[in-house]
This record gives sequence, C-alpha cells and structure tokens, in this order.
Amino acid sequence: MLLFKGPRDQLLSPLQSVCGIVEKRHTLPILSNVLMEKDGEKLTLLATDIEIQITTQTPTVGSDKAAMTVAARKLQDILRSLPETAEVSLTLDEKRLQLKAGKSRFNLQTLPAEDFPRMTLVEGQPTRLSITQGQMKRQLALVQYAMAQQDIRYYLNGLLLVTKGNELRMVATDGHRLAYASEMLADAITPIEVILPRKTVLELSRQLSDSDEPFEIILTPTQARFKFGSIELVSKLIDGKFPDYERVIPQHHSKLINLSRNALTASLLRAAILTNEKFRGVRLVLGAGSLKIISSNAEQEEAQEEIEIEYEGDALDVGFNVTYLLDVLNNVSNETIELHLADANSSALFVLPGNETFKYVVMPMRI
Repeated sequence: MLLFKGPRDQLLSPLQSVCGIVEKRHTLPILSNVLMEKDGEKLTLLATDIEIQITTQTPTVGSDKAAMTVAARKLQDILRSLPETAEVSLTLDEKRLQLKAGKSRFNLQTLPAEDFPRMTLVEGQPTRLSITQGQMKRQLALVQYAMAQQDIRYYLNGLLLVTKGNELRMVATDGHRLAYASEMLADAITPIEVILPRKTVLELSRQLSDSDEPFEIILTPTQARFKFGSIELVSKLIDGKFPDYERVIPQHHSKLINLSRNALTASLLRAAILTNEKFRGVRLVLGAGSLKIISSNAEQEEAQEEIEIEYEGDALDVGFNVTYLLDVLNNVSNETIELHLADANSSALFVLPGNETFKYVVMPMRI
C-alpha cells in the first residue's frame, strides 16, 4: 500500500518538525517511533514523549487509508542522506515499510499504530489567544535562558505564562536571576497562569519563524496547545506555585548607568577569561565617570577592564556571576542597555531604555 510519493523535502520537512521531541533511548521502545497515518491525500505525522505531542501533515497521493509507526531517527537520517532532488516513495507491505528513491531501497520494521500512546486533549472551557509567530519567538528569546535545568524545585524548570488584562507576560527564573517580558494583546482575555515545561519552551523556540504568521495559544489548567502553520503542539503543564516575580523586580534602585551593550559584552568576555572556573565571579566597581570590571582566580591572576560612563553618584563595589550578565546581553538586541544598582547586597536590574516590557534581575555574589 502506497503511503507517500513526492519530493524528498515534502516528507523530510514535516518529519523534522516532529522528530525534535523523540527521545533516543526510552523505556517504551515505540516512543522512538513516529506515527504515520494516511487518509486519502493527507499524511499525518505524530510524535510524542508522553509529556509533549507534535502533529503535522503533508500532502500525498491516492485514496487509501493506512497507519503504522516507524523508527523516527532512522527514517530522518535516510531522507537526509538522499539527494535534495530525490523523488521518494513509501510503501507499506505487511509489517515492513519500504522506502524507494532512484536506485536506493530501504526496508524498515514497523510497529502497530494502535500500540502508539497518544495524549488525550483536555476538554473544558480553555483560554484562547492569538499573536504572531515572530512575537512569540522574540518573547521566548528574551526570557528562556533564565529557566532552571533539573532544579529540585521542579516549577523553576520551565517558564511562567501569565495573561493579565490585554497583556501576555512570560517569566523565567533559576533562583539566581529572573527574566521578565510582556507583550500587548489586541483584546483583554481571561486571566490565567500556567508553567510550560522547559522542553516545550525550547521546542517552540526551535520551530517558530520570525514572521507575521498567526500563532494560536489554547490554555487549560493542565494542558497547553499551540497551533502554527501546519503544526499542533500539545504539552502537559508543570503543576506548582511559581515565585512571586513582581516582588523580586526592584523598584527604587538609585544608581543608573547607560551602557553600550557591545562594549560591555566585550569587556565581560575578556574579564571572564581569568575568573574562577567554578564561581565565575566578576566585580563591578562603579565610580565617577567609570565602570571597572575586575576578575581574579585561584592562581592570583587578575583582569581589569574600564568603561567610561556618565555617572557622578556614590561609589559601589558589587560582584556578579559573569555568565548571568553575558546571558542577558547576548539575548537582547538594543545597542544601549540600562543598569540599575543600589548597594553591594542588592540585585542588579537590567532594562531597555524607554521600554517597560523587559526586565532582567541578577542576584549579587560575594567575591
């Protein structure tokens, strides 16, 4: 039975869209497979890891109905290795899938479609909102680097999505720093707070295009669905209480410095070379007209950088993890960045000049 016939990329492209979440080693072997369902001239591809499920479609030929699962990575590797101009056909013969392209032949084992676990879509009254793919991609880029990785406080291993009036907010924190970004929506919607798992956030960032194409978000208390292009991504949510992010963001830091993002990034990268490999600390020494960046390590080596600034206030000497400072500088695009400081025991606040929609808070460290 013919499942697919057409150009290589007509199959490879949707397959790559779903393969990103497929685990190489899984306790359930079938989860290493992709489910392929043919219904007339439409071929649906579905992959899941139980927590996330991605579905997409591609056109095909014929009027048959058929379904089976096949090793996702193997199929992807075979298609990638074929010439870009190759015409590909997939034929199902009992329990084997035969792929033909030119003089190449591949026979792959399949597993039954009915054994493939699917996520159940949560019914009920969801919260729906629409923005563009570009808006969502840019917003994720502003905050996702601050998510925790494998923290025992599982609710930090993800990203908080908040709707408040006609505002969509995203917040991520690992307990040492916090990133916040907001985007205005066309209409006010029902308030909801959900925590998206880290893997879901990274997968969305990978898939989204920086375009004005529509991006639909459908939220329930336990599940999120995202629709864009021909893709539908369904994700479980993290059940937990996210920290009070509004309390963490400083309101009245008295010391304000405007800095060139490129100049600050270059100075921090040079100073980082001589930081302690474990703690990665740098000192920011603020004085009249200058900001010094000082680092040292266990071998008594030291680096000092100096940036000229417009500042006439009190002196300050405060330490930070250089990686946390570089993360924010590498993920915003403004030429100028505003740094707000208070004292040696208070967090630093980075904002974009004239922009209330982005805030980044870093806790200080003793050096």
